[in-house]
Amino acid sequence: MSITVRPATSYEDVATMVGPKRPDANVCWCLSYRLTTSKENRELVGPERGERVRELVRQDPPPGVLAYDGDEVVGWAAVHPRADTSFARNRRIPHVDDLDVWSLWCVRVRPGHRGQGIVQPLIEGAVDFARSHGAPAIEAYPVDNRGAKVDLTMAYVGTLAMFERAGFEKVADTDSVLNRFPRVLVRRDL
Repeated sequence: MSITVRPATSYEDVATMVGPKRPDANVCWCLSYRLTTSKENRELVGPERGERVRELVRQDPPPGVLAYDGDEVVGWAAVHPRADTSFARNRRIPHVDDLDVWSLWCVRVRPGHRGQGIVQPLIEGAVDFARSHGAPAIEAYPVDNRGAKVDLTMAYVGTLAMFERAGFEKVADTDSVLNRFPRVLVRRDL
């Protein structure tokens, strides 16, 4: 298997990774942190969420990166300047300095492709994407699960060990908890 990672400029491929099975469903579409206000996140429902993603995919930079095995999309990572996300004002996750860092908040591998070594190239592709857009550093906010199983619905944030393997270092604790595990702030300087 040879994984390539590219900017998320294909709406169809993003929809395959994070869209609902039913177009009218109110699923995340990986917008919960990308939208800068909770009001906008609450009011954007059903097909409107997909249309918002369609708009984001057309922007420069697009809302993240996609991993491919040949022509088949197998992974997604949401990565964007922190200033364009709800992390810019999140009171539970601290800012450690005033750098214009990028945030990496969602890593997802398609069912049927998990456990095949896609996560590390996907994270590296997100790092390269941020670097190519001038990011001085990239942050993520994984759980520190200390090896315990993380519920699959909450696994999108990743684990501390997963990010440490990708060269990130823990720089701060947070007040955020997900699936009973504390979230930590990890960073990789670029």
